[in-house]
Amino acid sequence: MARCRLLLFLAALSSIFGLLHASAGDADPIYSACVDQCEKTGCVGDECSQHCNFTSGGIPIDGPWYLQEPLYLRWKQWDCLSDCRYHCMLAREKERKKVGLKPVKYHGKWPFQRVNGIQEPVSVALSALNLAMQFHGWVSFFIFVNYKLPFRPNRKPFYEYTGLWHIYAIFAMNSWFWSVVFHSRDVDLTEKLDYSSAVALLGFSLILAVLRVFSVTDEAARVMVSAPLVAFVTTHILYLNCYQLDYGLNMKVCLSMGILQLILWAVWAGVTRHPSRWKLWVVVIGGALAALLEIYDFPPYRGFVDAHALWHATTIPLTFLWWSFVRDDSEFRTTALIKKAK
Repeated sequence: MARCRLLLFLAALSSIFGLLHASAGDADPIYSACVDQCEKTGCVGDECSQHCNFTSGGIPIDGPWYLQEPLYLRWKQWDCLSDCRYHCMLAREKERKKVGLKPVKYHGKWPFQRVNGIQEPVSVALSALNLAMQFHGWVSFFIFVNYKLPFRPNRKPFYEYTGLWHIYAIFAMNSWFWSVVFHSRDVDLTEKLDYSSAVALLGFSLILAVLRVFSVTDEAARVMVSAPLVAFVTTHILYLNCYQLDYGLNMKVCLSMGILQLILWAVWAGVTRHPSRWKLWVVVIGGALAALLEIYDFPPYRGFVDAHALWHATTIPLTFLWWSFVRDDSEFRTTALIKKAK
């Protein structure tokens, strides 16, 4: 009997903790009842979901084959449950707004307004702009180093960090590409790819900061410095993908790597006589202020613009200035090495 009571107590305790970790929106009984009803009828008020007439594979429940959902719509992976959650969320938020209540999260996310099936259209647009800025910065750096700066006698650039910046550009563009995909449609796969890409970018950015700040040019020394950081980042990515997608842990890891490299660049900008150190200062200070938007979370304005979207907006001019500093750094180092060779 005592054992049964203990099991009941533990079950009740676990359910309480489950409620504590659930978002306020999906814990709302009115919202839950709405979703259950929608899955049966396919409608929430006047809004009806076409996906409730299809199976998860896009095959119609009743009807001939030519009524199947088109392929160009299936890639979004919307189904009856996700559509019902969306329409019930909007309906519930309208009711809450009428009585003066503030928006709450549903299943861990703020109530965003979809546009043509895209979950967070503003974040998608700003992520795409960041991707374009990274591509523009990389191409301008490539042209500058290969066509405007002199080469060594062996036809290699004088700038010792050229290859590292090319790798950085690949990581950066990859990260922003998956950011576009993830904000378009949040599913388990796109979420993991977005998080993993961001961690990989931050990890390599930290490696690059250490190598440049401490002027590590010897290949063996670079390997010794990079190996522990590569091992740490790889382990963390494997943990997120293969064991548990721990949002709290991932936030701590990302913030730690981001703050550490900002400190490195800030200290270096303070002690170096680099002619473009003011650009570095702007990027460091701007990056630190922008990071606060990732910590300070607030509901999306009119269902579109939240703190994360504003963070995406701030990184666009910072990216332009960052690649401008990289070009200046390549010219500065090339000039210094040519003078030293003479």
